[in-house]
Amino acid sequence: MVKTKTDVSVNTADYAGAAAPYAAAPAVAIADGATPSIRLTVRGRVVLTALLVTLLASVGFGVSNAFAGSAQADTDLKAGVNNFGYIVPLEGDSLWSVAQLLDPNADPRDIVQEIVELNQLSDSALKLYEPIAVPLRYADRPGVQSAAEVGL
Repeated sequence: MVKTKTDVSVNTADYAGAAAPYAAAPAVAIADGATPSIRLTVRGRVVLTALLVTLLASVGFGVSNAFAGSAQADTDLKAGVNNFGYIVPLEGDSLWSVAQLLDPNADPRDIVQEIVELNQLSDSALKLYEPIAVPLRYADRPGVQSAAEVGL
């Protein structure tokens, strides 16, 4: 009888001329409630650290850009009022008539579309005496006023 590394008895007579086999290693028992520890290699630690640093940097840049973006938007909004000419609709005015007033030689559909997008209008109805913005290139046209003239 020969004792193997796992303390299992093997009868070598059964294996004449052959190398003695090793018995399967016994399973390692884990105590109830215990969890096996995770072993990270040096490379694993480097990768994990790099991922954490990247995540934190992304969050930091995102937060700083959010604050910078809102401050820039406020500045743009205040400055943007002066970047347009304005027309104050009177009774009987429509987007079509405003477009024809701005540029009689252009296709009114294009100008109407531009005014709708610029003012974020949901329909083509104009509200009396509520100024609508028109592109600054039409500032010299009759009926177009500045932001200061319409009280903005």
